[in-house]
Amino acid sequence: MADVTVICGSASDSPVAEKVFETLKEHGVSCDSAVISAHRDPERLDEYVKASDARVFIAIAGLSAALPGVIASKTKRPVIGVPVSGTLMGLDALLSIVQMPKGVPVACVGVDNGVNAALLAVRILEAGRA
Repeated sequence: MADVTVICGSASDSPVAEKVFETLKEHGVSCDSAVISAHRDPERLDEYVKASDARVFIAIAGLSAALPGVIASKTKRPVIGVPVSGTLMGLDALLSIVQMPKGVPVACVGVDNGVNAALLAVRILEAGRA
């Protein structure tokens, strides 16, 4: 069982994901990962989230950044969104993640800030053990 599942919307998000993996490893937190687009493969994403036993999801996405919100719509577990820089320096992704509709909560860290996403996941896990 992995404590954290990291899902990237595209393979090009891997540099941000690597920071997440490094930080989780430093804190002894187990994780698994996948690359699944919310737009191109919604059925696979649905199956993956439902099958996961992770306690926290980290969703890394750029452009429209639908991935974190789609994951949050499929689970009651915490979802942390990491916006990825792109043509608008990540502002498009940042706004997409922070402006979730009511009932679809997603935490958001800074653009390309996989380290803070991992540290927030660690805190969430520690709070659950307290």
